[in-house]
Amino acid sequence: QVQLVESGGGLVQAGGSLRLSCAASGRAFSNYAMGWFRQAPGKEREFVAAIKWSGGSTDYADSAKGRFTISRGNTKNTVYLQMNSLKPEDTAVYYCAVRKYSGSVFTVAGYDYWGQGTQVTVSS
Repeated sequence: QVQLVESGGGLVQAGGSLRLSCAASGRAFSNYAMGWFRQAPGKEREFVAAIKWSGGSTDYADSAKGRFTISRGNTKNTVYLQMNSLKPEDTAVYYCAVRKYSGSVFTVAGYDYWGQGTQVTVSS
């Protein structure tokens, strides 16, 4: 049982930037990857970005490439999502998640722990 807490969401105009943060706490466990997903009203939760803890390799959804950057913090089990050049279609609740074991980082089912989400709204 772990707790994930997201922060940094808000309202921003198109073209602006936000940085989301996620901190994990609770029982000790090894992590394979941490990722960000988002879910807009009436839509399924979709992959945005992930970072593998060993080696730090990153993966991005096509919609995020070139605009979003996922990174690890100095504090253990902390991850950030820097979002630049935001578009109205980026509007969603953004969720931080942890995958404990090796495998695909692209699917919701592959993650073991989830935060409560932080709202990102991009106005046109």
